[in-house]
Amino acid sequence: MPGHVFHPGHEELHGITVVLNDPAGRTFVGRYHELGPRGVVLHDVAIHDPATTDLDRAEWLIRQRRFGVQVTQRLAVVPIADSQPIQRLADHG
Repeated sequence: MPGHVFHPGHEELHGITVVLNDPAGRTFVGRYHELGPRGVVLHDVAIHDPATTDLDRAEWLIRQRRFGVQVTQRLAVVPIADSQPIQRLADHG
Protein backbone atom coordinates (compact mmCIF):
# COMPACT_ATOMS: atom_id res chain seq x y z
CA MET A 1 0.00 0.00 0.00
CA PRO A 2 1.79 3.19 -1.16
CA GLY A 3 2.26 5.82 1.51
CA HIS A 4 1.59 3.33 4.31
CA VAL A 5 4.09 3.60 7.18
CA PHE A 6 4.79 0.16 8.68
CA HIS A 7 5.46 1.71 12.12
CA PRO A 8 3.95 5.14 12.82
CA GLY A 9 6.61 7.74 13.59
CA HIS A 10 9.19 6.09 11.31
CA GLU A 11 10.13 6.47 7.68
CA GLU A 12 7.99 4.80 5.01
CA LEU A 13 10.55 2.01 4.42
CA HIS A 14 10.97 1.18 8.13
CA GLY A 15 10.67 -2.58 8.60
CA ILE A 16 10.59 -3.29 4.85
CA THR A 17 13.18 -5.60 3.25
CA VAL A 18 15.22 -3.53 0.82
CA VAL A 19 18.09 -3.87 -1.66
CA LEU A 20 20.98 -1.43 -1.52
CA ASN A 21 24.17 -1.41 -3.63
CA ASP A 22 27.48 0.23 -2.90
CA PRO A 23 30.24 1.45 -5.27
CA ALA A 24 32.44 -1.52 -4.33
CA GLY A 25 29.95 -3.75 -6.12
CA ARG A 26 28.45 -5.27 -2.98
CA THR A 27 24.70 -5.71 -2.64
CA PHE A 28 22.95 -5.54 0.74
CA VAL A 29 19.53 -7.05 1.43
CA GLY A 30 18.03 -6.32 4.84
CA ARG A 31 15.23 -4.75 6.82
CA TYR A 32 15.40 -0.96 6.58
CA HIS A 33 15.58 0.71 9.98
CA GLU A 34 16.51 4.32 9.33
CA LEU A 35 18.68 6.78 7.49
CA GLY A 36 21.02 8.30 10.07
CA PRO A 37 24.06 10.55 10.01
CA ARG A 38 26.38 7.56 9.47
CA GLY A 39 24.27 6.08 6.68
CA VAL A 40 21.47 3.61 6.03
CA VAL A 41 20.88 1.25 8.96
CA LEU A 42 19.76 -2.27 8.01
CA HIS A 43 18.86 -5.22 10.25
CA ASP A 44 19.15 -8.94 9.45
CA VAL A 45 21.37 -8.41 6.43
CA ALA A 46 22.62 -10.64 3.61
CA ILE A 47 25.56 -9.35 1.59
CA HIS A 48 26.54 -10.33 -1.94
CA ASP A 49 30.19 -9.55 -2.59
CA PRO A 50 31.36 -10.48 -6.09
CA ALA A 51 34.96 -10.60 -4.80
CA THR A 52 34.11 -13.56 -2.54
CA THR A 53 31.47 -15.52 -4.50
CA ASP A 54 31.00 -16.95 -7.95
CA LEU A 55 27.22 -16.60 -7.72
CA ASP A 56 25.81 -13.99 -10.10
CA ARG A 57 24.15 -11.02 -8.36
CA ALA A 58 20.85 -11.48 -10.22
CA GLU A 59 20.68 -15.18 -9.26
CA TRP A 60 21.61 -14.32 -5.66
CA LEU A 61 18.75 -11.80 -5.48
CA ILE A 62 16.32 -14.38 -6.89
CA ARG A 63 17.38 -16.80 -4.15
CA GLN A 64 16.95 -14.14 -1.46
CA ARG A 65 13.40 -13.52 -2.65
CA ARG A 66 12.50 -17.17 -3.16
CA PHE A 67 14.00 -18.73 -0.01
CA GLY A 68 14.18 -15.76 2.36
CA VAL A 69 17.06 -13.54 3.33
CA GLN A 70 20.11 -15.60 4.31
CA VAL A 71 21.29 -13.38 7.15
CA THR A 72 25.05 -13.06 7.54
CA GLN A 73 25.02 -9.92 9.71
CA ARG A 74 22.48 -8.73 12.26
CA LEU A 75 23.28 -5.06 11.59
CA ALA A 76 24.90 -3.10 8.77
CA VAL A 77 25.37 0.62 8.25
CA VAL A 78 25.91 1.58 4.61
CA PRO A 79 27.38 5.10 4.35
CA ILE A 80 25.10 7.55 2.56
CA ALA A 81 27.84 8.72 0.19
CA ASP A 82 28.46 5.10 -0.83
CA SER A 83 24.85 4.09 -1.34
CA GLN A 84 22.73 4.10 -4.45
CA PRO A 85 18.92 4.30 -4.49
CA ILE A 86 17.15 2.02 -2.03
CA GLN A 87 14.67 -0.42 -3.59
CA ARG A 88 12.17 -2.76 -1.98
CA LEU A 89 13.20 -6.40 -2.45
CA ALA A 90 9.60 -7.18 -3.47
CA ASP A 91 9.89 -4.67 -6.35
CA HIS A 92 13.28 -5.94 -7.47
CA GLY A 93 13.34 -8.38 -10.40
